[in-house]
Amino acid sequence: IVSCGPAVCDSIIVTSACNLCPTVPFGRAHGSSCAHRGELRHAKRIVVKLGSAVVTRGDECGLALGRLASIVEQVAMLQNQGKEMMIVTSGAVAFGKQRLRHEILLSQSVRQALHSGHNQLKDMSLPVLEARACAAAGQSGLMALYEAMFTQYSTCTAQVLVTNLDFHDDQKRQNLNSTLQELLRMNIVPIINTNDAVVPPPEPNSDLQGVNVISIKDNDSLAARLAVEMKADLLIALSDVEGLYNSPPGTDDAKLIDIFYPGDQQSITYGTKSRVGLGGMEAKVKAALWALQGGTSVVIANGTDPKVTGHVITDIVEGKKVGTFFSEVKPAGPTVEQQTEMARDSGRNLASLHPDQRSEIICHLAELLTERKDEILAANKMDMDLAVSAGQLPAAMLKRLSLSAAKLNSLAIGLRQIAVAAQDSVGRVLRRTRVAHNLELEQITVPIGVLLVIFEARPDCLPQVSALAIASGNALLLKGGKEATNTNRVLHQLTQEALSMHGVREAITMSHTREEVEDLCRLDKMIDLIIPRGSSQLVRNIQRAAKGIPVLGHSEGICHVYVDTDASVDKVIKIVRDSKCDYPAACNAMETLLIHRDILRTPLFDQIIDMLRTERVKIHAGPRFASYLTFSPSEAQSLRTEYSDLECCMEVVDSMQEAVDHIHKYGSSHTDVIVTENEDTAEQFLQQLDSACVFWNASSRFADGYRFGLGAEVGISTARIHARGPVGLEGLLTTKWVLRGDGHTAADFSEHGTMKYLHENLPVTHFPSRIR
Repeated sequence: IVSCGPAVCDSIIVTSACNLCPTVPFGRAHGSSCAHRGELRHAKRIVVKLGSAVVTRGDECGLALGRLASIVEQVAMLQNQGKEMMIVTSGAVAFGKQRLRHEILLSQSVRQALHSGHNQLKDMSLPVLEARACAAAGQSGLMALYEAMFTQYSTCTAQVLVTNLDFHDDQKRQNLNSTLQELLRMNIVPIINTNDAVVPPPEPNSDLQGVNVISIKDNDSLAARLAVEMKADLLIALSDVEGLYNSPPGTDDAKLIDIFYPGDQQSITYGTKSRVGLGGMEAKVKAALWALQGGTSVVIANGTDPKVTGHVITDIVEGKKVGTFFSEVKPAGPTVEQQTEMARDSGRNLASLHPDQRSEIICHLAELLTERKDEILAANKMDMDLAVSAGQLPAAMLKRLSLSAAKLNSLAIGLRQIAVAAQDSVGRVLRRTRVAHNLELEQITVPIGVLLVIFEARPDCLPQVSALAIASGNALLLKGGKEATNTNRVLHQLTQEALSMHGVREAITMSHTREEVEDLCRLDKMIDLIIPRGSSQLVRNIQRAAKGIPVLGHSEGICHVYVDTDASVDKVIKIVRDSKCDYPAACNAMETLLIHRDILRTPLFDQIIDMLRTERVKIHAGPRFASYLTFSPSEAQSLRTEYSDLECCMEVVDSMQEAVDHIHKYGSSHTDVIVTENEDTAEQFLQQLDSACVFWNASSRFADGYRFGLGAEVGISTARIHARGPVGLEGLLTTKWVLRGDGHTAADFSEHGTMKYLHENLPVTHFPSRIR
């Protein structure tokens, strides 16, 4: 502990764990506040305000050590990454209260023991402890605790105690600024608190006194004033609520506000303040808006939830959607929440349309694809030119990105097939049961709800998925790869034009930035299913980002072709060539060729190798295959590789059963093929293999919604529940139960009731008249 001289005024107390006395001020430029969360990752100087509810235990007597430890770890990590971290902390009163209660109890117990002459103590009541006395007793212990925790991360700390007067006196304010600047320059974390041992009681209605002055009546106003004074880039205010709500948390209609703008405070109401501390949410909002006006970005978030406390600060700095972000810049368009709500509401109207109306929309979209092909192809040429000039897309992705008149015609044909299927999709009766007299039960098909489909550099996916969503009555949010921005924009406009004919334009909307996709993946109360279409890395990223929303799809397409000893030479050459070379980047392309051992060193084996060489397919030898050869191709680094190019792994097996075992061990349950003329062997393969698609004497490339006659697909699923394989119209439907009675009650069927269950199966009428 050091006593700092003239650089610090008499009412500012500074203690440091490093015996360093600040002398030289150090400043840097301060810009305007961040307009978007994504910009927070560039914040250099950060103030973390820890509210009383965060620092103290639930009994308000003592500190929440676990929470403090996780917060200290995050602050130290950011400090070690080059950030300039400052902490404004509460907790001295609670820590002092704990110490003083202990001392009082100990004193009382001694006195009573001496007075009574035996160990049996009477009930002892504690006096009301004065807050300033508690603060005086708790400051040293609180700082010692912070110092011990930060020492574990080789991070130095310094304590700074201030009062309201320190900000109103220019000389004292300059000294405070100089002290803090020097501490930050020396990579020390200042821990600041109001000097509650001497501070006067707060004056009512003195929170704000204009743009340039804020009264220090609690740690919220202290943190705001300090952040502006020190030109901080970001103020993180942690409390015991998730953020700012449009009405008091706990009420039925309360919604967490993602972004709060100046002027919006008139549209919200405030609840009661925190269980401890001086400030409530109203004080936090006023302090946050004052800091925002001063050029400091602000986020109010929950620091007490054990599920998020361990990463809440780092998540905010990384720009993740946590708490309420204060911004002075309103976006030009709707927020992702508003976008999702509009899609959901319009999607419900879409589901209520007559099947003929949904079919009309799809047919109109098919017509627009051919009538406006010049507009579509011009936009696609812009995307292709940009992609080629950038030189970052591989040839396979460029092929996916490219559209042609022939491709658009094929898309239109597929859409018309979906339009026909839409006639009997939503509202179809699957089961009818007469539960009892005048009590009938039906199970009918209904839309899943709101779908989020994310696809990479495949603009042809947009009309296909849109048509399937329309046919199934689902709302749809789309996110296409940035490589196809221009094409996707035109295709989405045409889709909404088709939807407009029946007033459901917003049932299909688009998200445009990566930040919005991450936000959408967290809207578990609004989005019902996420379907990623693209690389295995994309699927894994979406699965990690999704918070409580099911993800339908597959992370890898490691497809196998097994050539049995009884295989036909002509069929083998045709199937292997098509499976690998027709479209190597597709998820249903062959990645591993399994050869029966008896085929080695036969004319068939030579023909397979010659064909692959002719097609310029690079072969990677599996360990067993390599052991049979004197000069083998390069050995495969892994038997679980999805090459997505003119490359494949080749391995040798001793039997069909060994091929099945190999596929179960190294495959991805996508699509696997056997080539053989032995029907018994083929049937065993088809029955034993549990992949989503299992083929006999057919190319793996048939694993496709269009080729299956589904019209199109939203993707291929390797999941074990709901939908599996190519997911078309049927995979986008679920069911609900409709029960029609006449005053029936469960009591009617009790032991003493008057009715009996019948549970008779009834003939299924395609559509119930009341629903149609």
